[in-house]
Amino acid sequence: MCHHCDYRQMLMSVDLETTPNRLAVLEVVGNNSYPLSAGDIFKTLERSSSINRVTVYRILDRLVAEGVIERLSTGGRAAYFGLAPNEHHRPHPHFYCKSCGQMDCLNPEALNIEAKAMQKTFPGRIDKVEVRVDGICKNCLNR
Repeated sequence: MCHHCDYRQMLMSVDLETTPNRLAVLEVVGNNSYPLSAGDIFKTLERSSSINRVTVYRILDRLVAEGVIERLSTGGRAAYFGLAPNEHHRPHPHFYCKSCGQMDCLNPEALNIEAKAMQKTFPGRIDKVEVRVDGICKNCLNR
């Protein structure tokens, strides 16, 4: 859970109207300590509101397009969603369990990739660096 982020302000900073559904989606994403799938976000919201699945997907797409949240690849068609790096959240790598599908955030120091250093040797523009470590989580290993 992020006690530092003002979700309303995050929406307003990218000129998005602060609708109840947008705010609810952003709160679910931001209040978790690990990235969530769109299905998990929908299931969480469905318990307390009448939001439909398509609305959740559209809001996620818009928040990704505006840079408020980030879409994290699983290597397949599925994706997970977490807060995009901002003043309270440093860019960091993620661990994806190939057995259970859980994605976890790793400490930013665990695997440091400096985009500025890459920019010096890469002739184009780098918009995003995504680092994902795949393996089997300790829970799956203990089963």
